[in-house]
Amino acid sequence: MGVTTVTDVRQNDRSAESVLTKLFRSEQGGHEQVVLCQDRASGLKAVIALHSTALGPALGGTRFHAYASDDEAVEDALNLARGMSYKNAMAGLDHGGGKAVIIGDPDTLKSEALLLAYGRFVASLGGRYVTACDVGTYVADMDVVARENRWTTGRSPEHGGAGDSSVLTAFGVFQGMRAAARTQWGEPSLRGRRVGVAGVGKVGRHLVDHLVADGAEVVITDVRADAVAGITTRHPEVTAVSDADVLVRAPLDVYAPCALGGALDDATVAALTATVVCGAANNQLAHPGVEKDLADRGILYAPDYVVNAGGVIQVADELHGFDFERAKAKAAKIYDTTLAIFDRATADGVPPAVAADRLAEQRMADRVTAAEWLRPVAS
Repeated sequence: MGVTTVTDVRQNDRSAESVLTKLFRSEQGGHEQVVLCQDRASGLKAVIALHSTALGPALGGTRFHAYASDDEAVEDALNLARGMSYKNAMAGLDHGGGKAVIIGDPDTLKSEALLLAYGRFVASLGGRYVTACDVGTYVADMDVVARENRWTTGRSPEHGGAGDSSVLTAFGVFQGMRAAARTQWGEPSLRGRRVGVAGVGKVGRHLVDHLVADGAEVVITDVRADAVAGITTRHPEVTAVSDADVLVRAPLDVYAPCALGGALDDATVAALTATVVCGAANNQLAHPGVEKDLADRGILYAPDYVVNAGGVIQVADELHGFDFERAKAKAAKIYDTTLAIFDRATADGVPPAVAADRLAEQRMADRVTAAEWLRPVAS
């Protein structure tokens, strides 16, 4: 097993030049380290990107996906790692941002040997990166990775972990939505409000439970009929529509994108009837400028990486011996954090997404220099 940093790759390799361009390009740059990992015996090809360790060890999940190209995988790792720096900073965690991607179809490539090899690569970073679950990886996978790497979270309770993080993710989104309701309508409650939830998988279904309990009128959609049926069976008062296009055009007070990224594109923003957007999906803004379009239409946007941080709060707590009530109490603070972002946005005259970035960057700048946390304490 060997580790190759991106700076070691030959300059006459076109793919390497493309990787270097992405790494150092101003709009995506600033990453401390990018590691390319390969284990031929198991078929592992992975990219580990560390954006920042200013606040502490980089923390972020491992995505297992069949990318169209290796270059696309690197770009995804860079973008996701940068996003984790901001998410962890705004969640008040002493962690920087990192992300890993394993290249390939998890249904055909994933094996115990591959996960163990991946664990060895993560371990070789000596604690600079703490991994967890993401798209294509699950609690059982992290149990395997942890056999070779002690810097692994998202494990099963049987193996000392916290298990599925969707419960606290949904709880945090609900807290962010309460903060948006207070800002928009004066009361931190969704009672009597019509909320559209696009995507009722692991996180979305828990969010629906919170909304129904709070007295909201809920409308849902999902590409999977069984997911919709599971909600409407448990909550007969919930209404379902055919797809997200129908949902965003329906009369709503709140729109909650809880499925794929890029949900807020030009067409969706133009069609939205809701005056609050707050959901669990990552990377909801399809491109720069969408945040301003939302603000110009009078739509209050709760930044996704702020309100969906309950999951990362849970896995971070796992490093200290998981305590659900302690993690839940920290996730509850998403309410206060979201309010602070709305206040900062008003004071600065900028959209909430810009205010959130400024607050995250301020916290990272105010803390110790990168890797200070790795230095031994003087006796």
